Amino acid sequence: MSQEPQRNRLPFEPKRKKPAKNNSTPKASETPVSGKPEKTARRPMSKEERAIPEVVSQRMVSRMAILCGVPTALGMFTFIASYFVITGDLFPLPNFAVVLVSMGCFGLGVIGLTYGVLSASWDEESPGTLLGWQEFTTNLGRMNAARREAKQKSQ
Repeated sequence: MSQEPQRNRLPFEPKRKKPAKNNSTPKASETPVSGKPEKTARRPMSKEERAIPEVVSQRMVSRMAILCGVPTALGMFTFIASYFVITGDLFPLPNFAVVLVSMGCFGLGVIGLTYGVLSASWDEESPGTLLGWQEFTTNLGRMNAARREAKQKSQ
């Protein structure tokens, strides 16, 4: 018998109890007509059980605001600064330089969104570290494990 690898659950993820194994054979009266064992019905999770706790979501939002907001603001400032450089004839500024710098800033903003969510501590009691690298590696591992588990179930 091979056991499924136990993935590291989220701190706020509800714990699901596995049904107790019954080694006795079912009686003829308990076996369904189709010959297949009946599945036990699971209680659907409520909205509160599925939601991210308020403390964790505020932590994520504050990190995303900084890590996405600063590069995005710099990307917009690039257009304003280039306008003044070009109209004031300070020095020749090629158009592709403005486009590349602004696109780079906007790209960093997108990466900042992702890092902001994954670098926040998902544990309600632990605020996490300033840079969040340890939390990032932990949360990325959790995300990949959940993705692999979902892929395995779909096959």
